[in-house]
Amino acid sequence: MSVLDNKKISFIGGGNMAQALISGMVSCGIKPNLITVSDPSSEAREQLAAKGLNTVDPMTDAKAAVIDADIVVLAVKPQVMKAVVSAFADVLDKQLVISVAAGLSTDVLSSMLGGYRNIVRAMPNTPAMIQMGATGLYGTDDISAEQKQLATAVMEASGLVMWVEDEAHMHAVTAVSGSAPAYMFYIIEAMVDGAVALGLDKEQASALAMQTMLGAAKMAMGSEDAPAELRRKVTSPNGTTQAAIESMQANDIGRQISEAMQACYDRSQALSEEMSK
Repeated sequence: MSVLDNKKISFIGGGNMAQALISGMVSCGIKPNLITVSDPSSEAREQLAAKGLNTVDPMTDAKAAVIDADIVVLAVKPQVMKAVVSAFADVLDKQLVISVAAGLSTDVLSSMLGGYRNIVRAMPNTPAMIQMGATGLYGTDDISAEQKQLATAVMEASGLVMWVEDEAHMHAVTAVSGSAPAYMFYIIEAMVDGAVALGLDKEQASALAMQTMLGAAKMAMGSEDAPAELRRKVTSPNGTTQAAIESMQANDIGRQISEAMQACYDRSQALSEEMSK
């Protein structure tokens, strides 16, 4: 039995992230008829309705998706958030509001919602689309223990969930998971190019690089050893792996990755500050 059983969940916005979360919840047993999606696109509404979901046209009745909901998921771009939520903020009562909009702090969201404080801020990443996501969550002091469980269940439907106690740590979440799928793609891209330069065709190189990335991640997740120890265990003295690792260490790859994450963190902070003005 899930804490989401019989809970009415409304999504404001029906884009990729909303559909990823919805897909995850339905696959976990949540009944589609308990999910409502408010989206201005008639085509999107038709596609969602075909899956058994309720749909609302926000242009004609923006409050319909919110008024009877237990959970409201804000899945629209941060640049349009204020305009979108202003149409229904006055009917918020006891609903849990979950925002997946990057850069909008809970204080800013609360201001947009007329002072409403039952808010959880989420930073998911794109693998949520295949239920392999990693999401950081932060909640205001106003949310109850039950609402915290509800937020966890909503986001766990698409992968791993971690709560942070300090909202400022959401910038670190962005650096280590929110933006990080792009880092992995970049590394895979470089490995494929390197393998092609060594004589493999691109199809072979791509398959080997992607499977290796997947296998290494699963191995690390299932091991009691830290990644550093796993690395040591597969690095034979004077072997091929040692040659590769020594090359990476000589080029200070670890520092470069840390600097990239710092750049991501700094930009996340800057964007948040811009959104708060």
